[in-house]
Amino acid sequence: MTAPVSQEALSEKIPMTAPVTQERKGKSWRITFLMPSTHTLKTLPEPLDERVKIKETQSRIMAALKYSGTWSRQRYKEKEALLIKMIKERGLIQIGVPVWARYDPPFMPWFLRRNEVLIPVERGSQSS
Repeated sequence: MTAPVSQEALSEKIPMTAPVTQERKGKSWRITFLMPSTHTLKTLPEPLDERVKIKETQSRIMAALKYSGTWSRQRYKEKEALLIKMIKERGLIQIGVPVWARYDPPFMPWFLRRNEVLIPVERGSQSS
């Protein structure tokens, strides 16, 4: 028997969450992973990488356009333009930058992938 015997807690693994979102922040992108509702800020495991930050964001109203298919930038931009048009047609006001939400892992066949463009909005004076 050797002494001392030491013990460390292992990190906790959380199953993949969905959606994973991308949002432009200046010249870079912010990638967001939504955490399971069974956790709070206090109970989430600590990230192993110091570049990963855990923070709570305020709730907001988002206009959403769901689409399936590839993750190409061109396809995303087409759907983003369509959603912006729909927001204006409904008298809503865009109050933030578009968010790209992807719900499936990379190995999911492209034609089965679920994606969304999300845009923060508020009601305009003419919307119902």
